[in-house]
Amino acid sequence: MSIATRPSKRAPDELRNVTLERAVARYAEGSCLVRFGETHVLCTASLEERAPPWLRGQGRGWVTAEYAMLPRATLERTRREVTSGKPSGRTQEIQRLIGRSLRAVVDLQAIGERQIVIDCDVLQADGGTRTAAITGAWVALHDCLAWMQARAMLSKKALKDHVAAVSCGIYQGMPVLDLDYAEDSTAETDANFVLTGSGGIIEVQGTAEGAPFSEDELLRLLTLARNGISQLVDLQKQAVAS
Repeated sequence: MSIATRPSKRAPDELRNVTLERAVARYAEGSCLVRFGETHVLCTASLEERAPPWLRGQGRGWVTAEYAMLPRATLERTRREVTSGKPSGRTQEIQRLIGRSLRAVVDLQAIGERQIVIDCDVLQADGGTRTAAITGAWVALHDCLAWMQARAMLSKKALKDHVAAVSCGIYQGMPVLDLDYAEDSTAETDANFVLTGSGGIIEVQGTAEGAPFSEDELLRLLTLARNGISQLVDLQKQAVAS
């Protein structure tokens, strides 16, 4: 199948143009503006000098996340969820995913009885907002922990590994990496993969939109995801080294 079968003209195993811009929020302990093509997410990490009530007295901290999409992040304006009084089921699912992904690579004992809150605000959406958020959130978290380390607030190294995420899917019968909206909205299969820098699997979300997908297809998608996440981790390393 030719490369031109993808709306973006990318090769099946090609990521969108990805950039990670650090220190974009003046007051946050860590921040990153992540761009996956036309999907742009602002990630900030805020340190709170208290653990959640249910963790108090246990000598360990917590990392959690909140996710929101700005009203004109999409083609048509969407209503702010705050006006409805509670986040949607989709929003709750995504912010829990981001939190789980980050906690998997943090030594919570090392940060003490504190909480780090990662806010992921989608400025512009073109597919893959949750995977972009996780990838950018790691950079914001890294910088927050580095801020704490510089002030002797950590008992030991708290960040154990990188974590990044990418979407894969089957589009017009072809396994492809990093779906944009044009592909995501019509893909036969859509999956999100969250992996550590060392290759550990944190989470796999996969859905057949049409016919069920096979085990072989799942493994092909996982291979695409591993290659894509390896590239994303390299970009994270370059970002935090600059």
